[in-house]
Amino acid sequence: MVNIVHQWLFTALLGLLHPFFVSVIDINHNQQDKTLEISVRIFTDDLEKTLQQYGKTKVDLLHPADKKATEALLAAYLNKQIQFVADGKAIKWQLLGFEQIKESTWCYLEVENFNGFTGLDIRCELLYDYEKNQINIFHVKNKGKEKSYKLEYPKSTVRFDF
Repeated sequence: MVNIVHQWLFTALLGLLHPFFVSVIDINHNQQDKTLEISVRIFTDDLEKTLQQYGKTKVDLLHPADKKATEALLAAYLNKQIQFVADGKAIKWQLLGFEQIKESTWCYLEVENFNGFTGLDIRCELLYDYEKNQINIFHVKNKGKEKSYKLEYPKSTVRFDF
């Protein structure tokens, strides 16, 4: 029993000394609506620190002083850090908005009039400028199938074939 408590305390201490830097990007082709729906989940404190460096201004995602300016900064950062190419054609997304859920910020992106893809290339350097231990996990749903991939710094590209 004492050994289990010591192991748990050691694991908790190790987690405090070596925090995790993880973002999750979900990509779903909605065939019915002909859209590509993208959600990006990022730890809020990491995102705020990165945006402050990127925009050279104080950022508070939970209580933004100017929500439109914050959305514009967020969209510019995400646009620089994440690009998609479907079947050889670059696709542009628009930021629908963001919200705070517990310790994370969820960003919602969408591509309208999207008919689908057989291959999706992604270049992602999300938070690489903030933390070299950053991991970006992708979950891509297309044609009733789901594929996932863990992208770790310094690797910045991944391809999904369906």
